[in-house]
Amino acid sequence: MLGFGTFTHSNTSTGRKPGMGYDVPEGVDIRGRYDPEFATVLTKEALQFVVELQREFRNHIKYAMDCRKEAKVRYNNGALPGFDPATMYIRDAEWVCAAVPPAVADRRVEITGPVERKMIINALNSGAKVFMADFEDALSPTWENLMRGQVNLRDAVNGTISFQDPARNRVYKLNDRTAKLFVRPRGWHLPEAHIFIDGEPATGCLVDFGLYFFHNYAAFRQKQGDGFGPFFYLPKMEHSREARIWNNVFERAEKMAGIERGSIRATVLIETLPAVFQMDEILYELRDHSVGLNCGRWDYIFSYVKTFQAHPDRLLPDRVQVGMAQHFMRSYSDLLIRTCHRRGVHAMGGMAAQIPIRDDPAANEAALELVRKDKLREVKAGHDGTWAAHPGLIPACMEVFTNYMGNSPNQIETMKRVDAATVSEEDLLQIPRGVRTLDGLRLNTRVGIQYLAAWLTGTGSVPLYNLMEDAATAEISRVQNWQWLKYGVELNGDGLGVKVTLDLFGRVVEDEMARIEREVGKEKFRKGMYKEACKLFTQQCTAPTLDDFLTLNAYNNIVIHHPSGSSRL
Repeated sequence: MLGFGTFTHSNTSTGRKPGMGYDVPEGVDIRGRYDPEFATVLTKEALQFVVELQREFRNHIKYAMDCRKEAKVRYNNGALPGFDPATMYIRDAEWVCAAVPPAVADRRVEITGPVERKMIINALNSGAKVFMADFEDALSPTWENLMRGQVNLRDAVNGTISFQDPARNRVYKLNDRTAKLFVRPRGWHLPEAHIFIDGEPATGCLVDFGLYFFHNYAAFRQKQGDGFGPFFYLPKMEHSREARIWNNVFERAEKMAGIERGSIRATVLIETLPAVFQMDEILYELRDHSVGLNCGRWDYIFSYVKTFQAHPDRLLPDRVQVGMAQHFMRSYSDLLIRTCHRRGVHAMGGMAAQIPIRDDPAANEAALELVRKDKLREVKAGHDGTWAAHPGLIPACMEVFTNYMGNSPNQIETMKRVDAATVSEEDLLQIPRGVRTLDGLRLNTRVGIQYLAAWLTGTGSVPLYNLMEDAATAEISRVQNWQWLKYGVELNGDGLGVKVTLDLFGRVVEDEMARIEREVGKEKFRKGMYKEACKLFTQQCTAPTLDDFLTLNAYNNIVIHHPSGSSRL
C-alpha cells in the first residue's frame, strides 16, 4: 500500500483508563483514542469484516498502486494517456449495466459535504435528491472525524440523528422526506494509520466502506434503498483494474450479508485524466453495481497538471480560466454523457462550489446567475443531475434541471449524444488556452495555505472567497505552483515578462501570509496552523519531485497514536 512505511513518527498521548480498550480480532491493533461511542462502531464483528477485506484484497491494491507508478514513469518519459487497444472489444460491444434502482432514478440535484453531524442533517433536509456524505476530499481524516462520521451515518440511516446547537439554541432533526444517502470512502492510495492489520496500516477506503456497510446495510435497504443499497461514490480511480477490485469488494460484502448480487450500487467519479480513457471499461467492471459516472472536474484539472508534470509544452493558464468552456473539458463531459447513456446509467455533472454571499445581495445574485448558466449548460448537454456544495444553491439548480427535464427522472434514454462518439484522444488532451498571471500565482498560494491550515486543524471543507473549497482546489494550487516554478514560466498575462522563480515565489508567500493575517485577524492567525501550513505548502511547491497527493504527504501531521488501544477480551 502506498505510503506504508511513512507512519512511524506519530504523536502519542495517554488518557485511557487501565484495562479499557477495543475488543479486536487477531492481527488488529487500534492506535486511535478509545471512546465508548467509537467502540459501538469498532465491534469485533465489524472489524473482522474489515480484516477479511484487507487480507483478501491488499495484494490486488498494492499491484494497482504499482501500476499507477509505472504509468507515471511512462508519462514523465513523454508518453501520453490514451484509449487501450487491448480493451477495444469492450468499447465497441453493445452491452448495458444493470437497470437503475427506482430509489435513485431521479438524481437531478445532489449535495455533498463531510460526515459531520449537523451537515448530514442539513444536507438530508436540503431538498436535494441525493446527499453524498464524504470521508474523502471534504473531510480531514483525523481519528475523531472518521469515527464520529461512522456514528453519525449510523444514526442517519436509522433516522434517529439529531444535533443540539447551543450557540443558536436550536435542535436539528430529520424531516419526513430526505435525500437519498450515498457515501464516498477514501481513495485506494490513502492508508488508515490508526488501525493496523497484520502489522501494517489498513487501507483507508476498506475501513470506511467496511464499517459503514457492516452496520447499516440492513436498515438502509429497508428505509432508504427500497430493497437496494447501500449506495456509494468511488473516487480517484485511474484504471478499470481498480474498479474490478471495488466490484469484488462489493460481491464479497453482499455474500457476507446474504443479500442479492447487484444490491450495492456505486457512481464512479471520473476525476483523473487516465480514467477518461477507461470509462467504458470501468462501467463494464462494475456493470452489476453501477449507477453511473460523475464529472469530478476540479480533481480532473489537478490530474491534467499531474499527468503532464514533465511536459513543459502543456502548462495550464491561471486556474480560474480552466472552465468547462475549454475544449478538453467540454470533450470530457460530452464523452462521459455519451458513454453513460449508451450503457444505461446516469451521467452526473460537476460541482457548483459557490456559497451564498449574505452581506451583498448584488454579488449573491451575480454568483447565482453563474450557477444557473453552468447548470443550464450541463442539462442541455445531457447530464442527468448536478452537484452543489451548499443548501442555498439547491433551489436554483433544481429549477434549471426541472425546467429542462420536466417530470422525466433523467435523460438516459432521451439524450444519447451519438455526436460525442467521435471525441478523440486529441480532443481530450487539447492544451487549454489562456494566460498566466501574478494574481494567479498569488491566489494559488493564498488558497493552498488557508485550505491546508484548516485541514491540519481537522476541517476538510473550507469556505474561502465565497467558494466552498475541498482538497481538490488545494491540489490544483499546489501542482500548478510546482510546475510554474519547475519550468520558470513567464507570467504572460501581465505584460511585464516576469518569470516564476524561487525568489519571486518566496516574496509571494511572504505577501500572501501577511494578507491572510489581515483577512482572518491576528488572534485567529496566531491560534491557527497557518505557519505550519505555509511551511508544508511551500515545501511541496518547491520539492524536486512532485508528491502524488498533498493529503498523503500531510497525513503524518494529523495521526495521533494512543498506546494500548486494543485488547483481546
